[in-house]
Amino acid sequence: MTPTTSRRLRVALVEDQPLFRSMLERTLADVPDLELVAAVGTVAEARAVLTPGVADVVVLDIDLPDGNGIALGVTLRREQPDLGVLLLSAHDAMDLLLDLPRDVAHGWCYLSKNSGTSEKALMHAVRAAAAGETVLDPTLLQRVSPRAGSAVSRLTRRQYEVLQLLAQGLSNSGIADRLEITEKSVQNHVYAVYAALGIDAEPARNPRVSAALRLLEETGPSL
Repeated sequence: MTPTTSRRLRVALVEDQPLFRSMLERTLADVPDLELVAAVGTVAEARAVLTPGVADVVVLDIDLPDGNGIALGVTLRREQPDLGVLLLSAHDAMDLLLDLPRDVAHGWCYLSKNSGTSEKALMHAVRAAAAGETVLDPTLLQRVSPRAGSAVSRLTRRQYEVLQLLAQGLSNSGIADRLEITEKSVQNHVYAVYAALGIDAEPARNPRVSAALRLLEETGPSL
């Protein structure tokens, strides 16, 4: 899904708030290896502009004046299986990703407009979506805890920390740096998490995506 290094990553933006859209346009335009190919405010405009081959990633608001951004994303992905999708929403509802049809569930990321998302986090999520990965909002992940009796609740404290960082889109080396442990230790923890959650480490579907979605499924708001 990642574009070749011979060209920039092409990003489309679908956001109905003019001020916020213009801010995002400036942010994306300032990144040398990105190319903003479209910036529109409605589902109809997006459907007209985002024909196959135009973009590598689409950044979607969920609430649009003429429809739903998630439904738009599903439609676009079925027409363009390699299109990455980043949901950027005012709603703190990451669990919406659990309702995605299985055939289009990879390559979706979710950031909240209300969580203090940084430009760095935005760019990371854009690139992750292009690579078919899943990145969840770091701030929102800190507000959840495992549901009683779930497989996630049976993870050790360290395994749960690794799972949360994995769901934020960090690589093994990034997790190692964050937790100040060796990369080999991280790898061991990741495989232990996969085993505890019953996730195949080498399936056709990215196991890191499966682990992130399992975290969403088996956690809820912290009391």
